[in-house]
Amino acid sequence: MRSPILVFAKCFALIIPFVIDISLAMLSKVRSHPYFLAPQTVSLKLALRIFSIGLLPTLTAYPALGAERIRFNYGLLERSIPISSLETYARTGKVDEDLAGYTQYVSKKELTQLRKVLLTPIPLNEIEISQFLYTPIGEELLKKLGKVLQTESRLSGFYAIRAALILSAADRKDFTLLNVLHKFPTNAISINLDQSLAIAETLQNLVNQTQKAVALINQKSQPKTTTASTLNIVPLMDLGKTGTSRFLKQTITLNDLSRKRIFPVDIYLPIAQTPRSIIVISHGLGSDRTSFAYLAEHLASYGFVVAVPEHPGSDSKQLQALLSGTAHRVTNPRELIDRPLDIKFLLDELTRLSKSNPAFQGRLNLEKIGIIGQSFGGYTALALAGAKINFEQLEVDCPALEDTLNISLLLQCLAVKLPKDKYNLSDVRIKAAIAINPVDSSIFGQASLSQIKIPVMIVSGSSDTVAPALIEQIQPFTWLTTPNKFLALIKGGTHFSTIAESPNSTIPISTRVIGSSPALARRYVKTLSVSFFETYVAQQPTYLSYLSTDYVNTISQQPLPLSLIKSLTSKQLQQAF
Repeated sequence: MRSPILVFAKCFALIIPFVIDISLAMLSKVRSHPYFLAPQTVSLKLALRIFSIGLLPTLTAYPALGAERIRFNYGLLERSIPISSLETYARTGKVDEDLAGYTQYVSKKELTQLRKVLLTPIPLNEIEISQFLYTPIGEELLKKLGKVLQTESRLSGFYAIRAALILSAADRKDFTLLNVLHKFPTNAISINLDQSLAIAETLQNLVNQTQKAVALINQKSQPKTTTASTLNIVPLMDLGKTGTSRFLKQTITLNDLSRKRIFPVDIYLPIAQTPRSIIVISHGLGSDRTSFAYLAEHLASYGFVVAVPEHPGSDSKQLQALLSGTAHRVTNPRELIDRPLDIKFLLDELTRLSKSNPAFQGRLNLEKIGIIGQSFGGYTALALAGAKINFEQLEVDCPALEDTLNISLLLQCLAVKLPKDKYNLSDVRIKAAIAINPVDSSIFGQASLSQIKIPVMIVSGSSDTVAPALIEQIQPFTWLTTPNKFLALIKGGTHFSTIAESPNSTIPISTRVIGSSPALARRYVKTLSVSFFETYVAQQPTYLSYLSTDYVNTISQQPLPLSLIKSLTSKQLQQAF
């Protein structure tokens, strides 16, 4: 399917470093002004780059140039570049006099990328663009962008950004970034450097704290002593390789009449004579059950029964319905309730099938069940593990939604629209849970995450700009009180590193979005999942050796080094800052 998340990321991610560098060029020209007080340029540049990369793969475009001129404003000071200069460069490769003054701040590689991205066709139409930008999440993002990207009168660019995208998309033969610039409904777009600096300062603090937290985790993940005898204790099997069990895959369709909810489930059933432990995989928002088919096959090859449901209100079909105009929002707040209930209903049906269907009789161990989920699926896994929706925390965090840089709150704060009931989303049949890039800081918070009693592993990517590692995974890990907990950190991993691209997708995903070496990230997930579920679901204690710093250090590779820790306190984290 044509996801706006990936399309926008592909088409616009490369242009933002250029815009930021031009902004910094403007700042360098005015920073000598007596009223100009700014942080160090290097720090600002880093923060602005991270800000841009964080917004793009989330859900929107960032057309940060004007129809005729780009104006950079700081107080009463202003500089500008004609849009015609960019068009000349894009179409001919020539840098004119107006643009030449700024190219010294941009690398040749970025200039080459700029030329390409300005003219790259965007494979979406005006209905798809419009439907998304009029959703609550789309509008929240436009509000954020409108503070920095303003009209020539220095008013919010909210409506102008949306109009430029829709008008350009209507010109289907020329829906490019360059055309978006021409369609911007004012003579110029003003880039508010005051707002940029405020964002940069906030982001710089988050970047610095995240770097210090990552350094602390790396330090704690190193064994205090590494001797030959210690390494000999660790089995050196490569759990990233396919196991020896053969399995069959079949798809069943479940119909929960009480919720009027029909959804398919892929079942990976090992060919075995004894009942096998069950692992359920929950996909993320806008994804589907193919996203983690690689993991399902891998776990099945180690003898696990694997069930992969497709959550109908937050899957790829829901996103396609949004783009086609048959749905008016990315997802319904009710999905926060229905997703865990999908899993509970699935387990009920597996119990029924184990008694009535010969294909399942004697093959399911319903006393040993684990769950793994990514992003929204990570939320689902933690809810089933025992974390309750924390409406009190949401009331504190969500009023400031427009000012936050934590994009995942756009999803978490949907819960404020739910009736304030005491939802029973946990399931005692779940014996262990893995949450990959989970969103949990506000919807659960410390009060709810501390109530989880079963073994939990959180997998985080240090370069996750959708669910920031420090806010959504590292700090929440310190809130867990269960004695068996693990934090696996993939340094350089993004929110999308562990997701396999859908076989139906025709849109290449930019490495800026998915990160480097996604195959390595997926290999880590396969290895960690086997060792964790063998230990805490199949109850094979010999696999505990694989959940050690010794073993993890043997499989960790560049460019995505892996760290694993079993403990971290809030006090230790604060002291690291």
